[in-house]
Amino acid sequence: MIGFFIALLSGALMSVQGVFNTQVTKTTGMWVSNGWVQLSAFALCLVAWLIAGRDNVMTLAKVEPKYVLLGGVIGAGITWTVIKSMEQLGPAKAALLIVISQLIIAYVIELFGLFGVDKQPLEWRRVIGMAIALIGVAIFQWK
Repeated sequence: MIGFFIALLSGALMSVQGVFNTQVTKTTGMWVSNGWVQLSAFALCLVAWLIAGRDNVMTLAKVEPKYVLLGGVIGAGITWTVIKSMEQLGPAKAALLIVISQLIIAYVIELFGLFGVDKQPLEWRRVIGMAIALIGVAIFQWK
């Protein structure tokens, strides 16, 4: 049950962060804003590392496969795409499309067992759920 609440909190934080980042970008520009987001996240992680426990940073060299170390690079891309989508669509439409995209891609990753995730069987109820979500997007967009 705690995972459910953490996921809800994650979604809320992502929406607020997207709005904040879009506002910062209006004054500073895309790459200054994106850099600030990554730098401030690094600073917070560094403080948390110093307080919570000092895991050995060198263990990063042992991570396999190496391509999974690109999470931070992907994070910069996420920041850029969230800012641009919120700027052009507004927070509600952007968040809706972002969540639908996350859902579809996450399910494809599970179906094919990509990136070391355990492969899951196709479940039609999930496909139907995603179709209903896409219908919801269409209704949300409808004028």
